[in-house]
Amino acid sequence: MTMFFEFESEFVDSLHCIPMQVRLKLDTCGIKLKLSHWNKFTQEERLTLVEQPCTNNQEIREYRKLLQKLVLERTGEEAKDMPLDEAPAWLDSKNIPEAVQEKAGEVGVNLTVEQWADLQIVQRFALIKLSRSSHENSNFLPALQEFNLV
Repeated sequence: MTMFFEFESEFVDSLHCIPMQVRLKLDTCGIKLKLSHWNKFTQEERLTLVEQPCTNNQEIREYRKLLQKLVLERTGEEAKDMPLDEAPAWLDSKNIPEAVQEKAGEVGVNLTVEQWADLQIVQRFALIKLSRSSHENSNFLPALQEFNLV
């Protein structure tokens, strides 16, 4: 399912930034993709990466293979591997990561486990990514609002 968030709306038409759903697939297949690499892909290639599934073992292998091929073709470099998390926090519907709770608290929101469990995996993934100190966090509150958590 192709799903873009409202907080991504400024770049969805051009896909000049990597959307959350693709970032989730990157973390799932263990490939580190630079924005500079993403921007060398054609619009059609970007759309393929958005639409191609990456959920079961076979799809993950196929997605990884396609991504490695595209990176090599477009950049002349091999895609870098990223360690796979055996138990990613976005798949855990019973425990809210501390960084997400802290970030929510900073904007006056107290997330409940029930709210966390009701989120889709890609929504939990987005909140985790947007709550990281290394990430530009301007979309955290808009994401909370979009996910009806405020």
